[in-house]
Amino acid sequence: MTNIKVLIVEDEPLIAKNIGMYLNNNDYEVVGIAFDPEEAFFQLKKNQPDFAILDINLESDKTGIDIAEYINRNNFIPFIYLTSYSDKETIDKAKQTNPSGFIVKPFNEKTLYATIEIALANHASHSNKHVPGLSFDKINKQLAAPLSDREFDVLKLLYEGKTNQQIADALFIAMNTLKKHINNTYFKLDVTGRTAAIAKLREFMLK
Repeated sequence: MTNIKVLIVEDEPLIAKNIGMYLNNNDYEVVGIAFDPEEAFFQLKKNQPDFAILDINLESDKTGIDIAEYINRNNFIPFIYLTSYSDKETIDKAKQTNPSGFIVKPFNEKTLYATIEIALANHASHSNKHVPGLSFDKINKQLAAPLSDREFDVLKLLYEGKTNQQIADALFIAMNTLKKHINNTYFKLDVTGRTAAIAKLREFMLK
């Protein structure tokens, strides 16, 4: 799976469906929609998403903030809040979970895309801050099948939190070509997705 895997946690089915329609494209793939916290926890374990969009009020004893705290403890992926609640108390509680973004409903497609792109980049920058920069030679010494120069170019941009479209544009390659490169790098790294690939790269650089 070459797209960024997204989990949507939203208790209003119509809104969840609209978000899903926006996001199923060359950059993102919705791998789960959870209408309540219990389903969200299950999806986080089962599908191992790369990104999460969380409503805060889920008409349950647990909220999107509880889910965010779980993500911070267990998944280590960027997430944003998409909610109708923007009062000071809610925002103060949300800030304590270090979200990568906060969108107040109603929202539009452009706002959602821009927020996610910034969230991915900022999360990557923060997470990679204390890790040495990627080294082509150091990575290849730890792989049975070495990366090509182009595959390394792709991985560097992926590691920086770029979307598929941003990577394709930066390298002046077609989307199908990019996805072949991503699949090849995942195979060589022995991973099945973006988050696992990034974790493996950090592991290599810290050895």
